[in-house]
Amino acid sequence: MAIRSPASPLLLEACLLLSLTGRLRAEPCIAVYWGQNGFEGGLREACATGNYKYVLIAFLNQFGGGKTPQMNLAGHCDPNSGGCTFLSNEIISCQQRYNVKVMLSLGGGGSIYRLTSKEDAKEYSVLSFPCSSFPNTDYYDDLVRYLKAYSTAEKKVYLSAAPQCVFLDAYLQATINTDLFDYLRVQFYNNYCQYSPTNIATFVQKWNQWTSTSVGKVFLGLPASPAIVGSGYVPPEELVNDVLPLIKDSEKYGGIMLWSRYCDVLNNYSARVKDYVCPGHRLYSISSTLVLSSSM
Repeated sequence: MAIRSPASPLLLEACLLLSLTGRLRAEPCIAVYWGQNGFEGGLREACATGNYKYVLIAFLNQFGGGKTPQMNLAGHCDPNSGGCTFLSNEIISCQQRYNVKVMLSLGGGGSIYRLTSKEDAKEYSVLSFPCSSFPNTDYYDDLVRYLKAYSTAEKKVYLSAAPQCVFLDAYLQATINTDLFDYLRVQFYNNYCQYSPTNIATFVQKWNQWTSTSVGKVFLGLPASPAIVGSGYVPPEELVNDVLPLIKDSEKYGGIMLWSRYCDVLNNYSARVKDYVCPGHRLYSISSTLVLSSSM
């Protein structure tokens, strides 16, 4: 039975700003959720690390059914008082200076959201808010169609979903079946299909099922620290030496997704794996000693 972590309702994302320019440099292949802990540092700071290709702002936790859209950014700022407007400049900096795609994520614990009609879906697509299909799945396929219709050659709309590793996903599958998603960031933690040395066959089976979909790229979703989630943490050396060789040859493999920036700050996870996770990068074994010393 699936057990949802505090991060699990973040199911769909869409780019906040779509004009991406910046310096040419080797890109990382890691997505990270930012916004749910005031001690994780600022958005621009996360982008400036050079560890992430995508930063997913969590969360837009209220919308639909006539509700005023509302964000919850934990200890960072209070959107209700206009205290988060500084993020506009930080998003632009992330995109133009650091070539990071910034995406808005929907959901979170205690979220209040539900689309009630096609018209409701269209209204919120005009506002450029992405939406989730949990707990109610009605009209989200309409929403992603409306969102994707804004995509042009000059300004592409990117859509992403974060289903659990169980295939088919009980909440998102109808929306995923629209074939409009650029990325799936599949949560391989807090679930029976997560990786462990005794669960390799199930893990690989579910990975292969998700990469058989029509989505462009599939990301392996992991917790960045064992301190926050219930289960599914994979130490960096185990990820590189044991897990990536099982999945990296897939044409659909896109990289890894981490929950969350705060966990990553605690554990320095992305810095310890970024040179190994990109498609096409050769895999070199790393030892526990080397990984541990790199975090000092």
